Amino acid sequence: MYTGQEILKQFGRNVKAERVRLGFSQETLAEKMGVNREYISRIERGIQNMSLLKITSLANFLETDLHNLLRF
Repeated sequence: MYTGQEILKQFGRNVKAERVRLGFSQETLAEKMGVNREYISRIERGIQNMSLLKITSLANFLETDLHNLLRF
């Protein structure tokens, strides 16, 4: 079993790996998504919880499958 905090931290690591794979900075990804850079930073640090719809949108911006973001 995973705790909520462990899930958020692993999700954040997965997001960062996909962002880096594309060569995007946090600023670039934030701009594409229409959010501020701090929001992306909070996601990657496992502080920010996202809704499933936002996660789906994030996967599209990162040109990846949901599976890649939701590996735990």
